[in-house]
Amino acid sequence: MQQDLVDRFGESELLIAADLDGDGVIDATAVQKALDQATNEIDAWVGERYGLPLPQVPDIVVDKCCDIAFYKLSFTAGKLTEEKRKRYEDAIALLKAISARKASLGIAEKEEESVGGGVTVVRSGTRLFTRDAMRGLR
Repeated sequence: MQQDLVDRFGESELLIAADLDGDGVIDATAVQKALDQATNEIDAWVGERYGLPLPQVPDIVVDKCCDIAFYKLSFTAGKLTEEKRKRYEDAIALLKAISARKASLGIAEKEEESVGGGVTVVRSGTRLFTRDAMRGLR
């Protein structure tokens, strides 16, 4: 949410990145679009490992969502800095590590779906060709 970006980067920094029409007001639609894009990117990385939507959103996910959204806003506004790019790359690196099971969100992972999972029982009729039945045939 927009307030998370304000809390993390400050209102003046967000205004620089999200005042797309130069009227001195944060463009809430652009902010929401960037947050949606960031959320979709996060879901793509963690969705295979964790059930979506997440039962609770860890603070680290909120932080990385803000970093990704702020990068996207800054890129669109032409206000990209090396620090914003680095934060974005660090966020993606963490998401890749989570996806590869090298890092964790600290919440329960989704349970694996089993294919089948039942017990197979094979039954056959009475054996026709036993040693006794075959004795004497040559």
